[in-house]
Amino acid sequence: MSRIDFAFGAEDRLRMACRTAARHADAGRRLLVYCTDPRRMRRFDALLWSFEPASFVTHAAVGDPLAAEAAVLLAAGPEALDEAVHEGWLLNLDLDCPPGAGRFERVLEIVSGHEADIAAARHRWLAYKAEGHELRAHDLAAGNLGAAS
Repeated sequence: MSRIDFAFGAEDRLRMACRTAARHADAGRRLLVYCTDPRRMRRFDALLWSFEPASFVTHAAVGDPLAAEAAVLLAAGPEALDEAVHEGWLLNLDLDCPPGAGRFERVLEIVSGHEADIAAARHRWLAYKAEGHELRAHDLAAGNLGAAS
């Protein structure tokens, strides 16, 4: 089973996702990002170019000729997720659990303070728990990095 980390209390979910992607890239770790909402994925893609004035995170869509060189791979649906052949770390930006979450070493979930985002995260938490994954909650506002069950 995978370890699933929920980071709650993000001021801006997509900006926090960009910072997370940048940290992974800086550490030399590839990150796969999953989202089936085309609008959200386009916003995330655009933010990776501009979320901080002095930084750029190399990224490409799964299947793109430049994907092999990218630190961050964007999977815009279940087919792209299957095509990615990546079993390391997955950042889920979808409102549902990614299919086949158990094949990843870690799944990262970022949750903002918006009611709809919180409700969707609670649903994902319960689904992951039912599948037997190791769950951890991190309160971004309090700096809490403790485990939860």
